[in-house]
Amino acid sequence: MSESHQQPALARCPGCEEPPASGDLYCGACGYDLSAVPARPDDRPTLAITVPPAAPPAPAPSSAVPPTAPHAPDAPTPPAPAVQWPAASETDSSDVPVPVHRATDLPGTDSGGKPLPASPAAHHDQQPTTPPVHLDVQAASPPVRHDDRAVVGGPAGAEPAAGTIEPPDSSGDFALAAPDPRTAEPTPTPAAGTKVCVACRSGRVDPDGYCENCGHAQPRERDHMEQELGSVAAVSDRGLRHHRNEDSFAVSSTALPDGSPAVVAIVCDGVSSASRPDEASAAAASAANEALLESLPLGTHPQQAMHEAIVAASEAVNALAQDPPGSAEHDAQRHQNAPACTLVGAIMAGGLLVVGWVGDSRVYWVPDDRTGPPARLTEDDSWAAQMVAAGLMNEAEAYADERAHAITGWLGADSYELEPHTASFKPDRPGLVVVCTDGLWNYAESAEEMAAAVPPEAHRRPLHGAQVLVGHALDGGGHDNVTVALLPFAVEPQGAGSACTTV
Repeated sequence: MSESHQQPALARCPGCEEPPASGDLYCGACGYDLSAVPARPDDRPTLAITVPPAAPPAPAPSSAVPPTAPHAPDAPTPPAPAVQWPAASETDSSDVPVPVHRATDLPGTDSGGKPLPASPAAHHDQQPTTPPVHLDVQAASPPVRHDDRAVVGGPAGAEPAAGTIEPPDSSGDFALAAPDPRTAEPTPTPAAGTKVCVACRSGRVDPDGYCENCGHAQPRERDHMEQELGSVAAVSDRGLRHHRNEDSFAVSSTALPDGSPAVVAIVCDGVSSASRPDEASAAAASAANEALLESLPLGTHPQQAMHEAIVAASEAVNALAQDPPGSAEHDAQRHQNAPACTLVGAIMAGGLLVVGWVGDSRVYWVPDDRTGPPARLTEDDSWAAQMVAAGLMNEAEAYADERAHAITGWLGADSYELEPHTASFKPDRPGLVVVCTDGLWNYAESAEEMAAAVPPEAHRRPLHGAQVLVGHALDGGGHDNVTVALLPFAVEPQGAGSACTTV
């Protein structure tokens, strides 16, 4: 509880708090006897809380440091000498006023009260007119190390000698601030359906996304996604530079009316400059996949089914830009910066390979027999592709331009005109279909480079192959989200050339 101090006798009446007239012995308002007001007791001197404590005595020459003699309990704290701040230079070599003081002008102390080591002075064209002020330190203290530890074999609580750095423990690690999960007591295995920590593999993840055992923050669900479904597999990763994963994919399988299988892979890349690109890619992938699973079992030709799936994906993305229910009158600017994404997909059905795309995500063909030539099966909707198609630049020049990856086609309410591209192929030999975003092909652009990055056993282990390709992009820098789906195409060699129909 706070305590209020009594005011001087002639300032206010203690009875009614009214100021009395000068020389009055009694209050004119309440008649209080002003001569009975006790004198103000002597107070303890006020000490400034910013005054640093007196410097401790210098350590003895020997390694043993004698304890400091305690101050007398009633002895007042001696005032610290006034600090003489050095004068600052008016300007530096660039005619820009320099700071009033630099870090090297005045020494400081660490959290234990020890003087910090003097660091080399910065080079300046002009020096302060007054030399820097230094505290009177009789002995230099050892360099500050965040990994300093107690001296091995020394008495309990002893500090290490100057310049002594204790080696790490037997495990090769310095002491952790929190208990080491490798040596902590084993925790009970979480119940089925409980999310397990990706770091310690034993702790339960709380609703805030942290492990209750080791405290490790868990990655978001879309930061890294993997799925394997029979002969098709896909992997998506946030990459090393983006703060979220704006890619999405869908893999599925169904049956045609004759009972033969159909395998589907859809990969979408959110346009980062648009709003909610992660929602756009997820909506497009889901809508296209659902449309194919609905139309293929009805006997729709796979190429027509792919066209209709792209239209359905476009409508799903357009719906994200519509005004929410109950909003005010139509906003004429609502299409600006609308959610947007690209889409690329592949269908294997009835001996056909059908691909469809809008944007700059790609499909590659890599034959199982690497002596055969690989191929790229899509053409980008991009500025670079337009320059090459118009004959204004060759491919090397176009993709070296800073405008190369500006897309000219996408799914979204602000797209000029939806132009789904589809192509149908009939391979005459087994191979691997690579469906990917530019986060991968930026690091393996040509068909030959992509074939070299695909592991030889990828047609037998598609999930492992997709993981290797994502790792290839991350090793190259991981500047973008990375998503790839692999579909092994198994056919018997027939000796005939492949047929191709492009729309």
